Order: sequence, then C-alpha cells, then structure tokens
Amino acid sequence: MSQSENEDNLKISILASGSTGNATYVETPGHKILIDAGLSGKKIEGLMNSIGRTLKNVDSLFVTHEHTDHSKGVGVLARRYGLDVYANEGTWGAMGSRIGKIPVEQKHILPAGQVQALDGLDVESFSVSHDAADPQFYEVHYHDKAFAIITDTGYVSDRVRGTISDADGYLFECNHDIEMLRMGGYPWPLKQRILSDTGHLSNEDGANGLMSALGNRTKKIYLGHLSQENNVKELAHMTVQTMMQGHDLAVDHDFALLDTDPTQATPLTVI
Repeated sequence: MSQSENEDNLKISILASGSTGNATYVETPGHKILIDAGLSGKKIEGLMNSIGRTLKNVDSLFVTHEHTDHSKGVGVLARRYGLDVYANEGTWGAMGSRIGKIPVEQKHILPAGQVQALDGLDVESFSVSHDAADPQFYEVHYHDKAFAIITDTGYVSDRVRGTISDADGYLFECNHDIEMLRMGGYPWPLKQRILSDTGHLSNEDGANGLMSALGNRTKKIYLGHLSQENNVKELAHMTVQTMMQGHDLAVDHDFALLDTDPTQATPLTVI
C-alpha cells in the first residue's frame, strides 16, 4: 500500500452523478462505503477500478431513496460483496422485491436525523423533499471534515441548511435549466413534477442553496444530478459561478467549483 493510501484522511470520488445513475465512494483508513448504487454492479466496479479501487474492499452501502437511478445495483452488490446496507424503513419498503433478497443480517434501518458510527466515520442522515417514499441524504464526518450530499430535492429547507452548513465539501444538485425544461419535450405533468417542491433543484436553485449553506471551511463543491435532456454541464457551471460571483464569492480561489459526470468518476480526492 502506498504512503498516500495510509494517510488518515477522508477521501471521496463521485463515481457517477446524473439522471441515469448515481453512486459516491467515501473512504477512510478504516472504512470504504458507497452512498447509492444506481447503476449495474458491473458499471460500478468499472468506475471503482478507474480510481484504483475495488468493490471487494467496500463494507457498507447507504441508500438515499428507492428510485432506480439510486438503487439499481443495491441488491446485486449486497449479495455479491456481503455489504451492510443502510436505509430507512420507508425506503426498504419501497425497494421491496425490486432489489431481490438480501440476507437479514446485512439489512440495517437508519432513520432520518440519525447518525451511523463506523469507527470514526459518522454518517448523518437528513430528510429531503422529493417524490419518493421517505427520501433522505447524508453528510459524512471524519475527524474535523464533513462532506454533504444532496441531489434529489425540490427545495432546501431551513432544517437541511442547518444540517449541512459550512461543510468542507458538497455534492449539490443542479438538475435542470428552467427554460430548457419548459421548452423541452417532456409531458407537462412531468415538467410540473420536476419544478415542484418535491421535484429537483434547478441550476439557480442549486446556486442559491449552496450560497445559503457554504462557509469558510468549504473548499470543494461538486455540481451533480444534471438532467441529460434539460441541462448542459457548461451551462450549469456557468450559472452557478456567475450567481456566486454576483454575491462576491471567490469561486476557484476560496473554493473549487467542480463538475460531475454520469459515466466517468471524479478523481479520488482528499476532503
């Protein structure tokens, strides 16, 4: 093992983020975990290999909600690698038979507002407003570092903002450009769903949510869960950057604004 792998740090890679599939890898010296598994086991293994890691060393999987782009690989990975799987009761019930049978000793209930402690790596759950059974996202804490994920919510509540404020890093939703969505080919009921308080954050919503939450500790911001039909990576980045600069925030000086991809993992990075 190289010296860098022995360092006592919190490391993350956004393996995939988008409307077609989501998975985030979190690593400390004591634990390797996934948050969501919304792609096939084969694709997730390939993404892990691309950052020099393997699913064989992952011990735990935290599921945010039952939608396929977050849960597709949950059952396969749990059975193949013996992972401990954490989700709240609503999500377990909604995933049901779609993920197949998982040995009972690998199934763990983690309600919203709770913390799962894993040898110094603490995973804190919090509820969000999304049209799933009981959606929750996670902020991971290790030593004095925190990394928060929020990619499926119609709005950022004061409670969520308080939970994730001043994290060292964020994976934050910028799902759609409002005009692209309004002018696009989606049926009107689907457009209404996406724009609603139980839908997804637009680029502007994401920027405003980030600006209300980030703090002096914040050093890395990943823009995530971009719609393939209603957004463009460059547009999301430009919108967030422009809005932040308009509020006198020193983008790419005080913190880095980073893009994610549905098919390519971000480099494994120390938070």
